[in-house]
Amino acid sequence: MAQQGTAAPGGRRVAARIGRVGIWQGGLGRVSAAVAREFAAEVERLGYGALWFGEAQATKEAFAQAGVLLAATERLTVATGIANIWVRDATAMNGGAHTLAEAYEGRFLLGLGASHAPQVNTRGHTYAKPLAAMRSYLAAMDESVYEGPVPEAPARVLAALGPKMLELAAERAAGAHPYFVTPEHTARAREVLGATPLLAPEQAVLLETDPAKARALIRAEHLGLYLALPNYTNSLRRLGFEDDDFAGGGSDRLVDALVAWGDADAIRRRVQEHHDAGADHVALQPIAAERGLGIDQLRELAPALLTG
Repeated sequence: MAQQGTAAPGGRRVAARIGRVGIWQGGLGRVSAAVAREFAAEVERLGYGALWFGEAQATKEAFAQAGVLLAATERLTVATGIANIWVRDATAMNGGAHTLAEAYEGRFLLGLGASHAPQVNTRGHTYAKPLAAMRSYLAAMDESVYEGPVPEAPARVLAALGPKMLELAAERAAGAHPYFVTPEHTARAREVLGATPLLAPEQAVLLETDPAKARALIRAEHLGLYLALPNYTNSLRRLGFEDDDFAGGGSDRLVDALVAWGDADAIRRRVQEHHDAGADHVALQPIAAERGLGIDQLRELAPALLTG
């Protein structure tokens, strides 16, 4: 067991630490360490509260990447969005999280998820019963031995879309980090979670006021991958979307629901919709051509989102 007297931060403490708006950028797993460090430092300079990044099958390993980003910053919280539970056993996950949390004075936030069948089965694992797998995994983490220093146990949040996983996030973690969702999902998630757990949804954004250009770029750079994954389409069906919405790269209705596009004020309004629905923190994912990182968009959005 971790040392006694070291409780992981709860949802309210994590919310206070990471602020109301952060950044989600999975593309950091495909760029050089130098580019990633520069991006993280700029996100911190602009005033965003957290930097989330993903862990895909062919991108950089989550804990090594988190260490790179933490070393490049001084105050910014760095969060996995998410670290895949099938990639490493529970003892390794627990040890890695404690190592980074202690080394960087609590600035590391562990986001855990069960990922998706295509990214699990191709690694030689069997993707089955993700809720049961997550429940068992969390129990194994809590039972694992860690003998290093623990000034404060690392906080963890779960990638959660459906009600059962959201319930587990409330019971066994500091809260939830839903991805590829709408403000309506945020409202439903808050109802399931209750008042105390952290709710930190991802929200894709694009600074483009031309509807045809915006929707074309969103379909080309963002929606295609996710609409092939049943976890996401099943979540969207619960929100009332149907087969026709998933065809052709996504209907206009689906594109507009999932991605906030337009000017800075339009994006500010969408972020506020999430907050009004119960989000503590909204992680913005900038959509850019050719899988770019979108730092210019983040610079332009910062005054609209981080002041007042």
